[in-house]
Formats: sequence, structure tokens, C-alpha cells
Amino acid sequence: MNDVYILAIETSCDETSMAIVKNGNQVESLTILTQMDTHANFGGVVPEIASRMHTENITMVLEETLRKTSLTMDNISAIAVTYAPGLLGSLLVGVECAKTLALVYNKPLIAVNHTMGHIYANNIDCKIEYPTLALIVSGGHTDLLILKSESEMESLGSTIDDSVGEVYDKVARVLGMPYPGGPNIEKASLQGCDTYVLPRPMLDDSYNFSYSGLKSYIINLVHNEKQRGNEIRISDLAKSFQVVAVDELVRKVELAIKNTGIKNFILAGGVSANRYLRSEMEKMCQKYNVSFHVPNILYCTDNAAMIGCAAYPLYKAKKFADFSLNAKSSENIKSYIEKN
Repeated sequence: MNDVYILAIETSCDETSMAIVKNGNQVESLTILTQMDTHANFGGVVPEIASRMHTENITMVLEETLRKTSLTMDNISAIAVTYAPGLLGSLLVGVECAKTLALVYNKPLIAVNHTMGHIYANNIDCKIEYPTLALIVSGGHTDLLILKSESEMESLGSTIDDSVGEVYDKVARVLGMPYPGGPNIEKASLQGCDTYVLPRPMLDDSYNFSYSGLKSYIINLVHNEKQRGNEIRISDLAKSFQVVAVDELVRKVELAIKNTGIKNFILAGGVSANRYLRSEMEKMCQKYNVSFHVPNILYCTDNAAMIGCAAYPLYKAKKFADFSLNAKSSENIKSYIEKN
């Protein structure tokens, strides 16, 4: 097969990103234009502002992505785009751009699930070995899977309420930290001690996760302490929260390793940039002689390179979309697996 160059587009939330990925694992060009500073003024992402900024920036991002490489649109094999899940208005900007490029340049169109993008980011710099366990942790997802091959996977479990990334952000907000909350929780925890006794979420033998109880407990704790005029030891509470939240992720992955005997594990999603989580997962994997992989920090958060990687198996299988492709705000990983 000749080299395959996929132009990928990612606009599921507040990053306008495009990339050109060669053969599913070599990033030839990547542009990420973040809206983080704008949304920080509102304490979180405002969907209407996000979609408007995507519209304003997407042509400029395309030009910059092509400028960074000697490739032209003639060299591009296919156009890939995130169609789900995410903010509907933001997704629509990317989908319409992708359909336009595919039509104008007569290129195949590939629809990519955002969560699958996070998984396949692990193919950049290091090839995924099958079978492997995969944990996706982000602002919208906490999912544990078995990847049996490039085209076959099984969902073991997922969150039954809040994702771990969402709870990181909400706990950060109640502690008075600016958006985005996750990195600020991690930073504060480095200065703190694990002194608060917090409830352990979903202590069972399933592969599902639950973080709503932990979130509610901390919200009530902070409210009650303020009502009593007591000081909230922010760094200590951040540390205690992170220890409990991460411990449950590690415990469920450890359970899956014991029960399946699989010797490969990959971590993916925005929360996988958390260094404490990486460290704890790596220690657990070493205990069981399991190969542990996590993307470079650059590819953990939302980016188009991961979409280009996830599009490559679909390209090889000739799973192309037509121009009726539309954006979907929600599509859990179990539904995606069943559909494909």
C-alpha cells in the first residue's frame, strides 16, 4: 500500500485542531488553537462562544496545518473528522468543513468517534499491542475496554454517573480554582497532605465507576465548613480527593488485569495527562509485569492527530461516510462498539 496521508479535523469542544497523519502513526503536521483563555472568564466552556470561535478560526487552522509541511491537498488520501460525542455546535463546524473539503477535493470522508481518537493516540510513537486493556479518562468519559484487535473491542465497564474528569473540574470550582480545574487540582495536591477522610466510590467487583457521591460529599463538606467558619485546607483537600479518585481507577484496572490475564494496558483521554495518575498506573502495571503505555502529554488532550490515527483503520477497511454525515452530541463507547 502506498503511504496514506489523512487530514484530520477535531472541533468537539474548545480546541480547533487539524493534523496530517501518515499511515496512522506519524504526525506530519499538527495545529491546535485553544479557546481556553476565553472560556476561563466564564469558569467553563460556553457552547455558543465555542462554536462561533471555531467558525472564525477553522480556515486559518487549515492554512497553518498545510504551511507546516510540504504536502498539498493533492497528497491527501482522505479527510477525517470527529462527528461525536461533544458540543453539538462545535462538532457541526468541523463536520461541515470536512464535508466541504471532501467534496471540493474529491477525497473519501471518514467519521471518527472522539473517544476512539483518544485510544488511538497511543499509536503515535509507540504501536498498540493486541490484546490490550484500555482506560479512557476525560471530561466526558470513564471507560474500561478490551481491544482484541485493530477492529474488535469489548466494553467492560463505564461510569454510571459523572466522569472522573468532570468531577475534577467541579471539585476545583468549589475550591475556588480557575478553569480548567483538573491541572489546578493536581498542582495544589503537590503542596498538600492526604488528611481528609473521603468516601471511596463504588467499592465493588464490577468494572463500572461512580464519582457523583464523592463529588457531592466534597461540595457538602466545603459548604458546611464555611457555614461553621472553619478554614478549608485547599491543598490537603485537593490531595485527598486526588488520592481517592485515582485509587478507584487503579483498583478497577488491577481487577481487570487479574481477571483477564492481559499483559498490555494503555491509558488515554485528557485526564491521562495527570502525572499522579500515570505514576500510580505504572506502579501497578510493574507489579503484574504488564506493559504500560500512555500518549505524550501533547496527545492526551483534544487534538486532531489522534483523530487521524483512529481514522487509519477505517480507511484500510474502506469505512467511508457519505455527505449525509451529521454531528452527534452523545455516543457512548458501548453504542459505538455495537454499531461497528
